[in-house]
Amino acid sequence: MFGDQHAETLGGAQVSMRLQRRFLEKAGHTVTIVAPAMHGPRARAAAADASYLDLPSIPITFDREYSMTWPGARTDRRLDAALRRLLDDTGRPPVDVVHVQADFWGAFIGHRFAQRHGLPVVHTMHNRVDVGIQATAPFPKLVLRVLNAWQRRTLGVKAEAKPVGRDGWAYLRRLANRSDAVTTPSSHFAHRLEAHGAVPRGDHGAGVPRDVAAAPTVDVIWNGIDDELLERALDTAPAVRVPGPPRFVWLGRMSPEKRLLPFLEALAESGVEAEVEIIGGGGQLGAARRLVEKLRPRATVTFAGRMPYAETLRRIAAADAVVQTSIGFETQGMTIFEAASLGTPAVVSDPDLAEELGSGYWPVGGGPDADPSIRALAEALRAAASDIAAGTPRTPDPTVRERFRQSSRTAAMAEVYERVRA
Repeated sequence: MFGDQHAETLGGAQVSMRLQRRFLEKAGHTVTIVAPAMHGPRARAAAADASYLDLPSIPITFDREYSMTWPGARTDRRLDAALRRLLDDTGRPPVDVVHVQADFWGAFIGHRFAQRHGLPVVHTMHNRVDVGIQATAPFPKLVLRVLNAWQRRTLGVKAEAKPVGRDGWAYLRRLANRSDAVTTPSSHFAHRLEAHGAVPRGDHGAGVPRDVAAAPTVDVIWNGIDDELLERALDTAPAVRVPGPPRFVWLGRMSPEKRLLPFLEALAESGVEAEVEIIGGGGQLGAARRLVEKLRPRATVTFAGRMPYAETLRRIAAADAVVQTSIGFETQGMTIFEAASLGTPAVVSDPDLAEELGSGYWPVGGGPDADPSIRALAEALRAAASDIAAGTPRTPDPTVRERFRQSSRTAAMAEVYERVRA
């Protein structure tokens, strides 16, 4: 597997990779995860894990949580040599499938590796590249043009019979065209990929929009939830709600596309008396703390920091609702499915995610399109707090719990591996 970030860093894709590795190994497969080396105090512990092949990297965020490895011939040589040493030292079998779970440098390194060694590629697309860059970068159109040019040069795309374009979808199309199978963690993102021609190479008529009701040609395999940790969290969840203010949890990476700061503004505007726990870390932590001090919401806001996955699940199970605030960026929105599996409803800002979830949520805004306004989010928070206080919260779909167990998701992915190997 290839990732943009080390699997032990914060993020939904990283959690997914760790779970997939664990359950693939339980099923008898051998997994090696290639990613930029970590920096900071946790780097030594991660480096001791033989399943992690860490590439030389440079930190790219102030908190040193995230890093990058420059793709190119030098990295190719280092990777091949490191893998040979790993196979010799551990007696691992040769690689027979490359699974790219990256969108940027990790994707380039993974596809170059597969091409050098004649290996089939499964590419899981986790990222709405256009939305993410729009939310985080100045001059996003220019950034996308540069990104597409970097992609063409790094992957050796010298000429295109038909211009693919320079936007985010063009970028994803090129990656799909080099893949033997493309998977995604939600139906709504799969349909978008198909409508924009980002389907596996060879036999799906790329570029031809499909009826959204049709079965996807992109494989939909949700990011799963650890079976054992799910059961432990369910065992520790309170059987009856303890009286008191509603308990909301917001969790994730603190970056602009996740919309933590708008959530805090809406919380203050809503006027709800609630206990709010913010779980995670990232570049906007300082700004979030300052905003709470400035706005002084009636709700009590606690910044809990980064937590182990098992503890995060326990906090979700104990909450009255999870708040999801990103719009257009999430390809699955894992937190609301973790919550639904634990019986916890959600406040959902993205209509695509709400439709995927099916039930057990309070929508933000009253229409079919996303409403990014502070007012709409404040109204949804008030509605959720009122229902919870009245003892009539929304009820998640009980089938989510079984459908999102990691054991079933790993079995589905293994079928894709066997298909591309054949």
